Amino acid sequence: MIEKEQISSYLGYNGRVSLLDLNIPTIFNGKLIVFAHGFMGYKDWGAWQLVENYFLRLGFGFCKFNFSHNGTTPDSPTTFTDFEAFSINSYWTEYQDFQAVLNTLSATLHPFPEVYLIGHSQGGSMALLQVEDPRVKKIASWAAVAQLHNRFPKNEQLAEWEKDGFKSRVNGRTGQVLSQKYCIYKDFLDHENELTIKSKLLQTHKPLLFVHGTNDQSVPFSEMNCLVEWTGQKGRGIHGANHTFHSKEPWENVYLPQHLEEVCRHTAAFFLKSHPHGK
Repeated sequence: MIEKEQISSYLGYNGRVSLLDLNIPTIFNGKLIVFAHGFMGYKDWGAWQLVENYFLRLGFGFCKFNFSHNGTTPDSPTTFTDFEAFSINSYWTEYQDFQAVLNTLSATLHPFPEVYLIGHSQGGSMALLQVEDPRVKKIASWAAVAQLHNRFPKNEQLAEWEKDGFKSRVNGRTGQVLSQKYCIYKDFLDHENELTIKSKLLQTHKPLLFVHGTNDQSVPFSEMNCLVEWTGQKGRGIHGANHTFHSKEPWENVYLPQHLEEVCRHTAAFFLKSHPHGK
């Protein structure tokens, strides 16, 4: 049986404390899934707890965490109350958070298990960027953004963002108007090489799975096609599924949405399959 300390948090970017859940089932298959939520999300959003339960029943360990600057706090883990943190949350910040989580797990779990990653949306992008980490054995991205630079404003809108120093984003669920500072874009330019998914995927032979809803209105289905083209690895379109695979917040049912259960089923099969040649 794996030995672990009881942990409920980690130190993310700039030493910021953020929440982390780690569960190892009694009958453990030796494989630990680390799950990353998406933009304007958090570890307990929607049906993510049911996703965790799904994999725990199959014998996987499961770790889900909040990105350190996602707008929540340890005292308020499911509401956006830290507007300043959100306003400076960058791709580089989340990349470093992911590394901090892996470092925390490395220091906590003995012996260290096989680590598999799942990331949804922007969290899927952050998961794919960990592909060079030798601790990570397989990655499944769910509705991931393939080209981060395309998520920034262009031309006049970019110039306006630079001039004003901030731009507003509306949380469609809560109606909150949240600010993003221009330093986010400068941070991306400073670390663009490390944050270019394509260049990292072109150099890997690790097993990868790309899952995307065919009716995704937030991240185009074509993003998955890019990932498949770059790697030659498996893409799985979920027919009729939207960006969240029909989960929502709050999710009040005791069962997974049909499309999200399908995603879990494909991902579990991928994680359990032997990949002797790295694909």
